[in-house]
Amino acid sequence: MPIRVVVAEDAFLVREAVTRLIAETPGMETVAAVADRATLMATVEAENPDVVVTDIRMPPTDTDDGILAAATLHDTHPETGVVVLSQYAEPSYVLKLLEHGSARRAYLLKERIHHRGQLVDAVWAVYRGESHIDPKIVELLVQGRERAANSPLAALTPRERETLAEIAVGKSNEAIAESLVLTKRAVEKHINAIFMKLNLAGSPDVSSRVKATLLFLAEADGLSPPSDGTPHR
Repeated sequence: MPIRVVVAEDAFLVREAVTRLIAETPGMETVAAVADRATLMATVEAENPDVVVTDIRMPPTDTDDGILAAATLHDTHPETGVVVLSQYAEPSYVLKLLEHGSARRAYLLKERIHHRGQLVDAVWAVYRGESHIDPKIVELLVQGRERAANSPLAALTPRERETLAEIAVGKSNEAIAESLVLTKRAVEKHINAIFMKLNLAGSPDVSSRVKATLLFLAEADGLSPPSDGTPHR
């Protein structure tokens, strides 16, 4: 059975582009395309899709409706994955998305739509119960943490920093090994060293360690999830 996807985006051209991209991807199908949060929630109730791909800003509030929808779906449809598309490289938005858990959640910059593979990878990740965070967000968080006085990241080796970035975007040990050209055992050693040096609780669950890593990195800039949909500056 193909992955059944509902697309929510108020900009017509973007909505059409995402809908077509999903429809043309083997193993996926678009079951509906909507333009606002209310219609999205009604459509999810009617269609029970596997994944929702939603804009972060759309009617009725044009603030963070995509994230609000994800929060509601966490309670009403916990098995539905959500990919939030955003033009904002704002770590605070990511933290708000993950407030209710990181499993089946992804945050991707809209510029990635031009690279079919990245959106498709995010859809597959949330469908499998994993999480996927845009690498640009992770880069901003790492840079902020490194600038902090007495940063714990200074204790990490260059390879451990590379591994930390891979963890934060949501990769499994196997995917990290492939990306960094390492054995799975070497990756496990690096991860254990990272979590020990940073005093983070280790977890075999990829989504849980993604959230732990992002929260750790966000502490440097004093980031917290915005309460009113306004990007943190």
